[in-house]
Amino acid sequence: MKLLILGGTEFVGRAVTEAALARGWQVTVFHRGQHAAPAGASAVRGDRTDPATLAALADSTWDAVVDTWAWAPTAVRDAARLLADRAGRYVYVSTGSVYRHPAGPGHTEASPLVEGSPDADAVAYAEDKRGGELAALAAFGEDRTVLARAGLILGPWENIGRLPWWLTRIARGGPVLAPGPRDLGLQYIDVRDLAEWVLHAAETGLSGPYNLISEPGHTTMGELLECCVQVTGSDAELRWHGPEDVLAAGLTPWTELPLWLPPGELYDAIHRGDPAKAHAAGLRCRPAAETVADTWTWLRKLDGPPPLRPRQPVGLAPEKEEAFLRG
Repeated sequence: MKLLILGGTEFVGRAVTEAALARGWQVTVFHRGQHAAPAGASAVRGDRTDPATLAALADSTWDAVVDTWAWAPTAVRDAARLLADRAGRYVYVSTGSVYRHPAGPGHTEASPLVEGSPDADAVAYAEDKRGGELAALAAFGEDRTVLARAGLILGPWENIGRLPWWLTRIARGGPVLAPGPRDLGLQYIDVRDLAEWVLHAAETGLSGPYNLISEPGHTTMGELLECCVQVTGSDAELRWHGPEDVLAAGLTPWTELPLWLPPGELYDAIHRGDPAKAHAAGLRCRPAAETVADTWTWLRKLDGPPPLRPRQPVGLAPEKEEAFLRG
């Protein structure tokens, strides 16, 4: 297989690149050069928002394209139009956020979607991703487009910082605020499982939308944080507190306490989707312990903090955690 990856050097794109190279595929990454391309990939330097550099892709052909773009849908539109006659299939890594709120527990690929336009400039994450979906469909058609609607993505090279924050915090040791309930189910996908499925979809000719995520309750807050304690070898003491206490203290779910959401509409949207279609089409999800251990191994190999995209920081400030635990 000849594969073109638009991006291919960070988190999801990097995982797809490395997985394709491991299969012996010919991989070309089109990127701006801010990060080194994985060894073995052919690199074409350019900015997809610049028509002059995007045109560098006009002289080749590929079996499939993988696109992880998350901003203005016009960038997907322009790339997909250029590549429609040069590639066999377009795999757009989208998001479960395209489902209209409240998505509700058990939402499927047929659930209502947010509005979006392929001709829009950047608006908001969900609308931008939906616009990207529509742009890919307009250029490649329904039979040649895969919409990989990923949920929460974890694993090595994570550039958001959610699991890395928990690992780093727990590695420091001492009392740790653990938001409960302890058996609260979590639904996510390891970036490497996402990558393997994306390549499987490209190779076998799948098309259409898929909720790319584990089964609900694939792990729990308790299991995940206990795995963090185990792999770091920390003396951390997890102190569990219920949602009522955490929210009453003014602590912010998801951002100050990464991954965690109290039961409710947002929790249902993030952690209770229906992934049956993707699992029937070959998706396999590794155990949480493996994701945690491999992410910790990656963190320990870094010379400094993990490379994060500029956005709202994640994680609870030490002084706020200490104040909460003092009660």
